[in-house]
Amino acid sequence: MKELVQKLRKYEIRIRKAITTQMQGDFHSVFKGSGLEFDDVRAYQYGDDIRSIDWNVSAKGHGTFVKTYREEKEQSVFLMLDVSASQTIGTGKQQKLDVGKEICGVLAISAARQQSQIGIICISDHKEKYIKPAKGIQQAYTIIKALHELQPKSAKTNLAAGIKLTLDIIKRRSIILLISDFIDVNYEKELQMLARHHDLIVIHLVDVRERKMPGMGIVPVLDKETGKTVWLNTSGEEFHKKYFAQYKENQENVIRICNKYQANYLAIQANEDYVPQLVNLFRLRNKTTKKSA
Repeated sequence: MKELVQKLRKYEIRIRKAITTQMQGDFHSVFKGSGLEFDDVRAYQYGDDIRSIDWNVSAKGHGTFVKTYREEKEQSVFLMLDVSASQTIGTGKQQKLDVGKEICGVLAISAARQQSQIGIICISDHKEKYIKPAKGIQQAYTIIKALHELQPKSAKTNLAAGIKLTLDIIKRRSIILLISDFIDVNYEKELQMLARHHDLIVIHLVDVRERKMPGMGIVPVLDKETGKTVWLNTSGEEFHKKYFAQYKENQENVIRICNKYQANYLAIQANEDYVPQLVNLFRLRNKTTKKSA
């Protein structure tokens, strides 16, 4: 555990140094988000953005009202980690799940150093672990320890249920980082809801074999989520077209939703050093925050 914490602290320092060097010290805005929270409603005035209209209040028949906002005093960061069995593969030394846990640890330390509240929920087809958001470096260490000791009870995935659970738990607009391989179906509606209500960052964990698989003839393939073994002709053209087309379509759907709702998207290769990839994400968020300021 001690070695793991030291490793994650070194990674966090690498990211912080890279950002402060490239962005001239403006590292604070990585977890700053939009900086606004709901305050009150007032009567609509000519020139107000129609997107700020509070339709629930206006529907009562006393006129048209718009939402007003105030600057947030503190930012809340919430991690969502998919811990289903499809994450337990990898071509390098680490599985996708190992990388996901480490990324959560690094981000928890980063958020704690910036005095942000940080919490986490781990999901399979149900809630595996939940730690309520709190501030401080000890909270980050609590998250790291919990992830290190976590042994998921279910191998299955249900992203839709996990996102609904998060929406029920986190009412206040927060920065939410969803970390998953997105090997699931029928979660697009819930992902859109998450992106609409929160400042969403999607980290898509991928393995090289999900993009390129060598032809090995007819081989047994174990589905880790169902426990069933099927025989597939991995050398066949039909298999390659179907397998990779499905993966590509799934990734494109996630990217499309992120683009539509202005959510950040980052694909991370599980067999590569993820620190430079996180630096690119933080750099992007710094630039976005500066433009909107």
